[in-house]
Amino acid sequence: MASLHIDRLLEACIKMGGSDVHIVVGRPPVLRVHGRLRSLETKVLEPDDAVALMKSVTPEKNQQELQEVGGTDFGFAFGDAGRFRTSVFRQKGNVSMVLRLIPSALLSFEQIGLPRICAALCRRPRGLFLVTGPTGSGKTTTLASMINYINENFDQHIITVEEPIEYYHNHKKSVINQREVGLDVPTFSEALRRSLRMDPDVILVGEMRDLETIESAITAAETGHLVFATLHTTGCQGTINRIVDAFPVSQQEQIRVQLSTNLVAVLSQMLCPKKTGKGRVAAYEFMVVTPAIANLIRENKTYRIESSIQIGKKIGMQLLDDHLWDLYDKDVISLEEMLDKARYPAALLEKAEKKTGGSMGVAAKKAIEDEYGPIMQT
Repeated sequence: MASLHIDRLLEACIKMGGSDVHIVVGRPPVLRVHGRLRSLETKVLEPDDAVALMKSVTPEKNQQELQEVGGTDFGFAFGDAGRFRTSVFRQKGNVSMVLRLIPSALLSFEQIGLPRICAALCRRPRGLFLVTGPTGSGKTTTLASMINYINENFDQHIITVEEPIEYYHNHKKSVINQREVGLDVPTFSEALRRSLRMDPDVILVGEMRDLETIESAITAAETGHLVFATLHTTGCQGTINRIVDAFPVSQQEQIRVQLSTNLVAVLSQMLCPKKTGKGRVAAYEFMVVTPAIANLIRENKTYRIESSIQIGKKIGMQLLDDHLWDLYDKDVISLEEMLDKARYPAALLEKAEKKTGGSMGVAAKKAIEDEYGPIMQT
């Protein structure tokens, strides 16, 4: 019964346009649909139900890892609809599970709204291209689109290092090898070190989660490869600071120099629910490393990066707040959503008030200021 049950849950997720399935004891299964959680109208899960559902999809070695360390991650294919990236863990002595849907369809740059200059940057022979943002902001989908673009248009050797593999790529114009950490190779840094002997042109690092991996990724970019990687940071300036701060103080100056010569671009993104309530749209902050920005990185003047991005609008650069405003102005996202995700909500609220010609009303403005009060000073 459990296997049938999990199939029905996964089918419901796909049918309803969901992105995640949550299995937790004490409530019915929950889907995340268009960014919001919705309980399914089924029975409340007992501890035995959660264990049965877990066992119906979890490989033996992952069940062992769950017993030993209290958590495990893996991916599995679900027919032609896509793959599910799965996280199983223990909480309050019970088993919980979150299954993230990775659709099988790869999207084009236009479909996900990527800046047009990304296509030109994918032609670069070397350098480091970072895609950043919080968990669940669509980084994996963005990177899969870029890898697919290279795969369709250029004859390159692409190596991806992921944990677990999310999007499966077929060989097209390029040759593509996908290595899974924990299955094909023990760690990200080991995979990166080995990959340099495999005649790669393009390397994708699923996550730069420790100092050794960050160092290996920068070295790979420095030695003449195009390296794509992700970081859980927000904003371009914050991303540079996060990388530099990961190193001991004695090495930070050297890392700034290496970043200034090897970093190609930083794309920082967030997913926002659409105003219609159906679907989500990505808001981007995008920085291309020009000679001026390279100087700011080298001289430790990252606080001036935002104004350089503003100046670089003509080549496709943009600040997150400018893109959020654009989405709000086109009625794609709500005022509240724009203010929730904005870096400087007070400035955007003022702009919104001017747009409505002051017709927002004193009561509405006061309600918004009350709700966003703590962040309005930023």
